[in-house]
Amino acid sequence: MEFAKGFWLREASYREQPKVAFKKEFILVLDLQNSGDSVVYSTFQQYNNLFQSKLRIPIIKAREVDSNHDGKYDKLDLDIEVPMLATDNVVGVKLLLFFYYRLRRFSQFHMESLAYIEHSSGVAGSGLQVFSDLSLYQKQLLGHKGTDNRYNGSLVNETQVYADVYSMSTIFRKYSERNVTTYLQDPLKIWSTGRAADAPFQISTLINYPEQQVFYAPGFWYLIKWGWVQYVSVLLLFLYVFNKVKIFVFQHQVVATVVSGPGQTDVGVKDKFS
Repeated sequence: MEFAKGFWLREASYREQPKVAFKKEFILVLDLQNSGDSVVYSTFQQYNNLFQSKLRIPIIKAREVDSNHDGKYDKLDLDIEVPMLATDNVVGVKLLLFFYYRLRRFSQFHMESLAYIEHSSGVAGSGLQVFSDLSLYQKQLLGHKGTDNRYNGSLVNETQVYADVYSMSTIFRKYSERNVTTYLQDPLKIWSTGRAADAPFQISTLINYPEQQVFYAPGFWYLIKWGWVQYVSVLLLFLYVFNKVKIFVFQHQVVATVVSGPGQTDVGVKDKFS
């Protein structure tokens, strides 16, 4: 798809399935009923050290699938089982997942990206299921060539020991400043209730990595090709109209005409008013 003003192409787009990989990094917060408290877990060790009193070590199963065997993962199946006390009543879930995200067709674009899941309920639950697509969001055009590593750095500095570094609000603030991000598009959620006293809280997510429409700034030669096509189209239309006008003018003697041949000068003059 192309977008142009006049002869010059301002932006173009193409479709590409990104190369996505789950980094096996996440931050999980489960909100509890009444007490206003929460239980937490993260793959960042410093985060766990900061919140020892709220820490619950879950069982994690993550599997990425390449359904069509093209060398790119097509989806992520992630299951998390968090051990709970009999008195724990979970009413809210916040889960932040970290991914590698790459585009290769034009510019070599690499970034660390996020997917965020949040759900709350007035009724205590036993589990949450989420189904969604990881989608690309652009506030700026990508380049048509070269390597773009602007956003390939980590959003969390694991060497820091301050709680604010691992705060979701801090991470989102940094993430929102980027011109290219990812998000979960229209997630479908199923909240289950009726957890047994000794049962864990279960989170199950299925995240697809579909083909994306990528917008980019065309290169010089692409601009020239596009401009030439537009110029030729207008030129042919102009020549066609001009030829029709010329035939009309001479056939209907709209202007004075002089008929001459070899060896003749001013044989005759015809005027539509004579």
